[in-house]
Amino acid sequence: MKTVLQRVRNASVIIDNNEIAKIGSGFLCLLGIHKDDNELKCAELAKKISNLRIFEDEQGKMNLSIMQTKGEILVVSQFTLYADCASGNRPSFTEAMGAKLAQTLYERFVTELRYLGCKTETGVFGAKMDVKLDNYGPVTIILEA
Repeated sequence: MKTVLQRVRNASVIIDNNEIAKIGSGFLCLLGIHKDDNELKCAELAKKISNLRIFEDEQGKMNLSIMQTKGEILVVSQFTLYADCASGNRPSFTEAMGAKLAQTLYERFVTELRYLGCKTETGVFGAKMDVKLDNYGPVTIILEA
């Protein structure tokens, strides 16, 4: 399981000119699911994200978690995080989990974040989406579980 986590002032998902999800300050979480991932990895990654201290404290140091700042998370499925571009110019996605199983783990990951107390919104799994964000910092972290 791999995520590109961006600290944002706000983020939203738009499908067919309709805003379907929106958050304020927090994380935009682009989530890729590997063909060998499982529910345990969902829990591990959710816990890591909920405790990751990349929000600034009163002294301007990255010392606070999303839980401490009461921030929000927008999770967007992103199978292309497992693109393999080693041979040729067209990416291969053989390392990404198939859509049906990946959707189950995507939903489990979101459930884990919510269980931990994170206010979490989502895109639509497998849909073509416009993702808008105001990356603050900028701060972008890549995590794998």
